[in-house]
Amino acid sequence: MQVLNVGDSLTIEQLARYTGEPEERLRDWRSRGIIGHPDTDTLTLDDVERAQVVQLLLRRGIAFEKVADAVGMGLLDGYQRFLLPETAAAEYSLAEAAEIVGMDVDLLRRIVDAAGWGGRVLALTDQEIQFMRNLKVLAQLGIPQEAVLQTIRVYVDALGRVADAEQSLFRFYVYPRLLAAGLSGSQLAEASERTGEQLFPLIEPAILYFHRLALLRAVREDIVIHLAEEAGLVAKSEAPGEVRAAIVFIDLSSFTPLAEAMGDVAAAGVLERFSRIVRSATAAWSGRVVKQIGDAFMLVFPDARSAVACALEIESRAAKEPQFPAVRAGIHWGSVLYREGDYVGSNVNIASRLANEAQRHQVIVTAEVRKEAHDLPEIEFVRLGKRQLKGLSGKFDLFEVRSSAAPAAEKAVDPVCGMELGPGEITARLSLEGAERAFCSEACLRKFVAAPESYA
Repeated sequence: MQVLNVGDSLTIEQLARYTGEPEERLRDWRSRGIIGHPDTDTLTLDDVERAQVVQLLLRRGIAFEKVADAVGMGLLDGYQRFLLPETAAAEYSLAEAAEIVGMDVDLLRRIVDAAGWGGRVLALTDQEIQFMRNLKVLAQLGIPQEAVLQTIRVYVDALGRVADAEQSLFRFYVYPRLLAAGLSGSQLAEASERTGEQLFPLIEPAILYFHRLALLRAVREDIVIHLAEEAGLVAKSEAPGEVRAAIVFIDLSSFTPLAEAMGDVAAAGVLERFSRIVRSATAAWSGRVVKQIGDAFMLVFPDARSAVACALEIESRAAKEPQFPAVRAGIHWGSVLYREGDYVGSNVNIASRLANEAQRHQVIVTAEVRKEAHDLPEIEFVRLGKRQLKGLSGKFDLFEVRSSAAPAAEKAVDPVCGMELGPGEITARLSLEGAERAFCSEACLRKFVAAPESYA
């Protein structure tokens, strides 16, 4: 074990070992001022991060001269001061760390892979040692290794998205404002650093706040599941991570042609409106957004009644939106396996295929959902018959769920982008072969006129 303070000097050989960069190239970088202190020409732990950033820039095809200019302006300096630790850093090999913690080396290697530490050459530090000691406490509480590894992967994936969102705030909104103010070079670097120093203290308290809110919801739901099992209302899980749940897949029926016709920026605006509706309704019905891929959302609910009610609410609210595409959804109820923040299993696949089967404004469910939610007020289940679902064996007895409330007003559908249009939202009309078509924009009209056979 070797202990290094942040300000301690590193040799070229050590830096090469930490970064995987050849010693000769590192010497060249130091001679050009890319790494090392300009006054003393020493190397420290800060240069490990700097060298790794330079490696990334070069791999992305950025010319070495541009990298040198960025270093000269201080663009690689500011973030290190408030993100990198300032305490002493000890370095341990995998075998040393396993011996210190009292953990099997193979298990430690799996933890390293799950946590993403294997992607760097730098040795393990005291921070990782403490993290592994905490994991040993979990083991003493009887939590299996696989469950711990799954949780680590969820943390890494989820907080990776959080960090990307935070930095996107800066890149898309703060940085352009500084550029618009006429800042450049060292002034831009200093202003960026000052802004970052103000933002960073706000981030971790916000993460803690939302984590506790989410954990409160999760614990509340777990209490309900436990008492329902104890009361014999639901069967106890036979396998770790197995739960009974309603899975909903819901998306916009014509998002792909809409994006092609209107462009990505306009389509993103539509998606933002849809996301607001989905997340608001899901929270109101005690569900959770598992994931979003493009315009498609996967939702999970502890009971089928809430899932059906939520899907119908989303469809109803979307149908009232001005200039908005139609929604479709599929719902299935059954046993699923919880794995790494997601749900997997054949019943998840069934729900996904149902959404693909649905047409505009349709919410399609299985017989299992109908059985669980048949007594919902003002809801009717219309039998669609037995159908084969793509990629699945056998046929499924399917139903369309409809609300008996007053239906939404009929809207015209733009044949190009699929947007639904109320009477006051139609920009252009065209009569062709005795049929009148409505369009949301002149652009969609022109696309149709150029190739009407493409939009039959």
